[in-house]
Amino acid sequence: MIIPPVRIVPVLDLKRGIVVHARRGDRAGYAPLRSPLVQGSEPVAVARALCAHTGSERLYVADLDAIAGAPADVRTLRRLAGVAELWVDAGAASAERATALGEAGAARNVVGTESLTGAEFDAVDGPPPVLSVDLRDGVLISPRPQLAGRGPDAAVALAREIGAPELLVIDLALVGSRAGPPLQAVAALVAALPGVDVYAGGGVRDDRDLEALARAGAAGALVATALHEGAVTP
Repeated sequence: MIIPPVRIVPVLDLKRGIVVHARRGDRAGYAPLRSPLVQGSEPVAVARALCAHTGSERLYVADLDAIAGAPADVRTLRRLAGVAELWVDAGAASAERATALGEAGAARNVVGTESLTGAEFDAVDGPPPVLSVDLRDGVLISPRPQLAGRGPDAAVALAREIGAPELLVIDLALVGSRAGPPLQAVAALVAALPGVDVYAGGGVRDDRDLEALARAGAAGALVATALHEGAVTP
């Protein structure tokens, strides 16, 4: 059986208006991006460089300030929307915040389990939602007691509730670590959610990891560090 390759989706982590280099989820310590692909850390320049390098027409953008509770960086997102289709995680789990993302040009509202403080998902007024199953060292990050500290399969019911055709699984402890992607979590979610395209984030080191994700059933991989280091083949 021929296994189709995973789709590479470049990642931009925004903080205070610039692109930063994410490492192991320690957001307070993220430094401005330094990459051979582009000079500086200005978001639009980085986005254009990544899209040109990979041939991707899609970008995953994490607005780290918004995830922490600040308003989304709407001005930057509007400019990035002119470069590529944006999947944006800005902690927009409410209708008001989701609507703001739509007005900024986001194509998808990525809602992470770490941002779901309410009992119900209430972001249906904005762009189509995508659930991000947020992990640290393989266990769920969430303020919801029915999710927090459990394995990724505990998010299956929530994924079915949201009903999105795509799902992300991101292990923050692996981000920027070159430790390998969350293969077991991907395989478990692919098996539990047939018909859902599962995208993996965190830890991709090289083409072999992309091949392993394809064998695990992933539709795509969110990649940043390995692209900037030239370790994967776009």
